[in-house]
Amino acid sequence: SAPVLATPAPAETAPAVDEDAGLHKITSPIVGTFYRSAGPDKDPYVSEGSKVSAESTVCIVEAMKLMNEIQAEVSGEVVKIYVENGQPVEYGQPLFGIRK
Repeated sequence: SAPVLATPAPAETAPAVDEDAGLHKITSPIVGTFYRSAGPDKDPYVSEGSKVSAESTVCIVEAMKLMNEIQAEVSGEVVKIYVENGQPVEYGQPLFGIRK
């Protein structure tokens, strides 16, 4: 039964690796708090499936009371959102995956 248990694991992890391959990652330029919208009563800037251009604002990272708008920097489609709204983020942490 050991081989039967071992076979599903590689099959499950392979698509995740392939899915992220070739995606442009938008990373956090600073340490702060990630917000998907301009305010609690506002719609998120983007969702999975949203089309963005290089100038599109995709989120805000708040650091020391400064709201830093993060732009996509590439054109494409948002296919992954790696961070939950209100979650703390680190410098260089992936926020979004964009398929060009």
